[in-house]
Amino acid sequence: MTRTQKTALRGMLIAVAFVLSWLEAQLPPLAMVPGVKLGLTNLVVLVAIYRLSTMDALVINGIRILLVAFTFGNMFSLLYSFAGGMLSTIVMLLLKRSGRFRLPVVSVAGGIVHNIGQILVAMVVLESTGVAYYLGVLWFSGMIAGAVVGLIGAGVVKRLPEEEQRG
Repeated sequence: MTRTQKTALRGMLIAVAFVLSWLEAQLPPLAMVPGVKLGLTNLVVLVAIYRLSTMDALVINGIRILLVAFTFGNMFSLLYSFAGGMLSTIVMLLLKRSGRFRLPVVSVAGGIVHNIGQILVAMVVLESTGVAYYLGVLWFSGMIAGAVVGLIGAGVVKRLPEEEQRG
């Protein structure tokens, strides 16, 4: 793949993640619990992790987080998204690199860790550990959402060319 093709692919993945973020914001809440989302943008992160480089995955997700926060959010949404998104990306990269876990399991771990990152930020912002009680609900939703996104992501990654895959 040429440098121009890689740049175009990165740009397309960022655009797809941005559109998926917008689409998810338009959907009605999945539960009556604040913060529970499907995490559709994780599909793009999984593609980047399994078909591009570690740096590509981190940069694509970082740019997506910034674009979404500046377009649809505020400083707090940026903090929460950045903490959850980047922590989950790092954990998913490490699990994938270990070679012990299949993509759906990596995605489930990403969903759970994303929620942990957001709760950690909430604890700092609110100066209280009281919000930690919410982790049970978010872990459960992270497992379900991570499994759904992981199964879809596994199907997408399977259909993409193997020659793009790198550790």
